[in-house]
This record gives sequence, structure tokens and C-alpha cells, in this order.
Amino acid sequence: MTGKEIITKFKTFFIEKGHVEIPNAPLIPENDPTTLFTSSGMQPLIPYLAGEVHPQGKRFVNVQNVFRGQGALDDIDEVGDNRHLTFFRMIGNWSLGDYFKKEQLPWMFEYITQHLNLDPEKLYVSVFEGYKEIPKDEESINIWNEIFSNVGIDPKERIFPYGPKKNWWSRAGVPENMPVGELGGPDSEIFYDFGAELKIHENSIYKDEKCHINCDCGRYLEISNNVFMQYKKNANGEFDNLPQKNVDHGSGLERFIMATENEPDVFKTSLFYPIIQTIEKQTEKNYLDFTREMRMITGHLSSSVFIISAGVTPSNKEQGYILRRLLRRAIDSFEKLKGRELSPIIESLVNQYKETDPVLVDKFEEIKNTILEEQGKYEHTRKEAIKFIQKKYSLTPTLSHRERIKGEGVGDELMGQTEISADDAFILYSTHGLSPTQIKSLGYVFNDQEFANKMKEHKTLSKTASAGMFKGGLADHSELTVKGHTATHLLQQALRDLFGTQLHQIGSNITSERLRFDFNFDRKLTDEEIEKVEQIVREKIKDSLPVHFEILPIEEAKKVGAIGLFDEKYEKQVKIYFIGGSGKEGDHNAYSKEFCGGPHVNNTSDIKSFKITRQEKIGVGKQRLYAVVQ
Repeated sequence: MTGKEIITKFKTFFIEKGHVEIPNAPLIPENDPTTLFTSSGMQPLIPYLAGEVHPQGKRFVNVQNVFRGQGALDDIDEVGDNRHLTFFRMIGNWSLGDYFKKEQLPWMFEYITQHLNLDPEKLYVSVFEGYKEIPKDEESINIWNEIFSNVGIDPKERIFPYGPKKNWWSRAGVPENMPVGELGGPDSEIFYDFGAELKIHENSIYKDEKCHINCDCGRYLEISNNVFMQYKKNANGEFDNLPQKNVDHGSGLERFIMATENEPDVFKTSLFYPIIQTIEKQTEKNYLDFTREMRMITGHLSSSVFIISAGVTPSNKEQGYILRRLLRRAIDSFEKLKGRELSPIIESLVNQYKETDPVLVDKFEEIKNTILEEQGKYEHTRKEAIKFIQKKYSLTPTLSHRERIKGEGVGDELMGQTEISADDAFILYSTHGLSPTQIKSLGYVFNDQEFANKMKEHKTLSKTASAGMFKGGLADHSELTVKGHTATHLLQQALRDLFGTQLHQIGSNITSERLRFDFNFDRKLTDEEIEKVEQIVREKIKDSLPVHFEILPIEEAKKVGAIGLFDEKYEKQVKIYFIGGSGKEGDHNAYSKEFCGGPHVNNTSDIKSFKITRQEKIGVGKQRLYAVVQ
């Protein structure tokens, strides 16, 4: 069963049960500075899970492109085994205070067994065993008892309780790691059994432990996670009930493919194996002999292709840094196998995804050129790193180094090694972007413990510096951030007042420290123009304009002049914020009318000050302004 077929069956199943399809949110989150990538299907729905009214109703279904591998990048390091991917498609359904456990669990069992045709005998489930004041999920246990009994299976052999490390879900992880205000809840996962006879267990690091559904030996695969989002962490570290009980279900499409094909190695499924075969051709190596390297090439290039299609280019910051790391790890593995050309692999990858993600076909040349350009930059980086060490240690270039930079194979046995200090190794890491493994592949050795100490120091500083940016993954609704959202609307309208309605937003990022606004414009603003923009925004703040929102049909929103691209990502019903007018519903005679999910202040006078702090050019015909509010 292809990915497209699985998706179609899933959407049809839930649409017939009253769900509305919502679009795939951007891989790079809009106005959520707390995370680099959309890492779950629920991420764009956080305000609505917390109780805000969604313009489309209470039941939703969608397929969301997600990326796991930010923060400590643990997920990136996991790529190389038989099932972990950093990029995948999450198919999900949601209930916002509508149905709950007694509907969700039977529905998922029905979909999996009757629409994906998986044998119930191969299914096992886990449930939440409780945590402090949060009780054991007896309701889910009773529901699963009935489900398995109805198909003639003894429930005692199928239902397993686990603690919060396995059966609690929040974007920050276990309850004790959740920041104040974070949403979470118990979950019930469904596992597929590949069978005890599979050879994969012989290579598992868990092979000597007692096998159970969560043991990670490779026999059991989690294919579905039903989260019952009903709690919010308070300032006392305890959990309050949300105003509504929500269902937040997600299933990895790639894992459904594994189960329907009874293939425990995701890289040998119909989705990925054609890519593996292209790598075999380009390297003249066999997958069975170089499994980990080929998995890393496939997994990291897959992620990179989607990140590039979202508009990211390799750099040393934020999303660009993640992309650079992915590409360089893939290139390292490719060069280790003495691969010839990356282009055919990129082409094969896009071809495998084109049925579900046709945007990759449209952006193929951009994707390919970005990857090949980074390959060239990486080669230059290694040359510069070698020059740095040679100059500092008065070394003569060696033949092995020259061969290595020409792509003769990173990781080959070295003709000779040079010992360098941990300080210099760290410079190669922090300045040149080379990992410890990459540094050693160039022929340099250093004290691993000293380097580890420097890395620990660096991570502590980085964690402190980024604490405000990545605080658990909950979209920031602090007072200054809310003011920033409203000020951004005023800023866009002020720019349109001065330069015309052809000017529009192309991106924004708002934190409690500052707001960032990107727009289409072919030059930098003059000092006088910036002053005029500031003056307009300050006047609107001083005028104490009321702010309110209305949920309108998209055609009506267009008629009233609301700002928005109104492309395929918008719903039939949209949320429009009005700044100005009477502030009453139905009064569309406002200063600013703009599509937005919120949140916003009630009146512009809630914003005490507005100041543009700097501007920069970010591309051809693209400008960026930074501003602060109080």
C-alpha cells in the first residue's frame, strides 16, 4: 500500500465521521519563536487545544510534514537504525472538546484493522499507569479490554501500562520537564509485532533483555499515538484540567508503510529502497555491507530536501545550521563509500515523494543546486581547516590530506596523524563547523576528554543563551509578545500607507524581546521613512483603537479588504483581526484588517511604546525590520 493510498484512506475515514481537513502547516513555524521546526501535527493547534475557538469547528484531520532533530539534536544522531527518521509525515485527527477516548480508540482500531488490513493478532497497546496526582488511565484499559475481546483476543496479553517516560505526551517531554503553561496528557500507543523470528534482534543492543513492546529491540514498532490532551502545568508544578478534553492523535505515515509491508527496516520499504538502490549504484557498494552509512545518506538527504523546499539555506544559525549539519553528515557517509555523484540520489528522492509532495518537483533545481553548493562549501571548509592547523603547527601538506579533500574517501586509513590541542580541535568545531569525527578524518587527533569538557561548557552557555527561545516548545503568549503581534499589524499597515498596497508581509518572528517583520521591497528605507513609519504606528497606539476578531467565510474576508495571501493554506472560514472602528462584531470599517491566529491586545493603548531598531536586506526584493515594544 503506497503512502498516498494510506493518506487517502485515513482522510476519507475521518471525514466520513464529521472531520474537516485542515492544511499542512509550514515546516518552518509562523510566529512561534520557541521552536525551529514544526515537530508535531498538534503544534499549529496549541491555542485551540487550550480552549480558543477554531474557525473550522471541533473535529479535524490532516497530514503534517514534521521534523524532529532540534535542540540537542538527539534525533539526528539516532538516524542509522532501522526505524528512526528526522523528517516524516504525521497523519492525525483531533477533537477539540468534542469526542474523547471511547470514540477515538475504537476508531483507530477499526482504521488499522479494516482499512489498512493489519491482523489484530499483531497488535498490542500501551496505556498510562499514573503519575503523582494524575491517576492511572483505567478508562482506556476498559475500552481496550472490550475491543480485543470483541475480536476474540485475550486482553491480558495485549494491554501494558507504562509510566510518564513512555505514555505521557507533551512537547517538553515528561511532566517534570514541562514549563509552566505547557499542555500535556496521557496517551495510549498502538504497536505492531513483526514477529519473534526476525533476524533484526540479533544486532539489537537490547537483545539480551526481556522483550516487551517498548524495549526497542526491533520486534515491536509503535505505529499510532493517541494523546488525551487534558492538562496544563501551573506555577506550583501541579496540573490543572484544561477547559476541554482533547484528542490529539498522530501516526507516522512511514511506520504505517512498514507495518502494511511487514518490513521492520524502514529503509527497505517501497518508499526508501529505490533511493538506497540509487546509492548502491553511485557507490558500487552493497546495502547489507554499509547499512548505517546508506541509511544516513537517505535519511539526512530526505530531511534536507524538505527543509530546503521550505526556503531554508545552509548557514551557521538556527534552521540553516540544522540543514548544514544534516547535509555534511550525509556527505561524510557518501564520501566514505567513495560515491560519485549526489544528483541522481536527489532526483531519486524527489521522485519517491512526488505523489504526496509535488512541491518538490517544482523546486527540484533549487533543491539540487543548494545541496551541491553546500557540498562545494564543505570541501572548502575542510581545506581552510587544514590550512589553519598546518600554519599553527608548521606542518607540510601531506598527500593523504590532498587526496582526502579531493574526495578520495573521508574515513580511509590515514598515512599519518597529527596531534593537536583540544582548544584547536574546538576551534575547528565551533568556527569551521567540523564534528569531532570529521576532524579526525582529516588526520588530527586530540584529547577526547578535554574536548568533551569544552563541549559541555559550550552547551551550558548555549542553553542559557537560548533559554528564552526554546523553552519547551509552547508558543509564546507573554504580555510583550502579544503586544508585538498587534504592533506587527500596525507596522504592516503603516508601510502600506506610505508605499502602497502592493507591499505585504512575507514573514515574521515575534518574541518578548523584539519583533521581526519581513516584507517585499526593493531597497532599504531611509532614516526619514523609518521615522514616518514609527510616527504612524505611535499615532495609532495613541488613538486607543479597539481590537477584535471575527470568524468569516474566506470570500467575505476578501470583500472587506482583509490582508492575506488567501492561497491554498487558508480554510473556508478564517479568523480576521480588526484594529479600529467601533470594535463591535460586524463593524468592518477598521484601520487594519488582517488574517491572523492571534493572540492580540484588546486596545492599541495597551502598547506603551514602539521603536524600529534596525533593518537589513534579506534577499532580492526583500527587506527586514526589527522593532521593540513595551
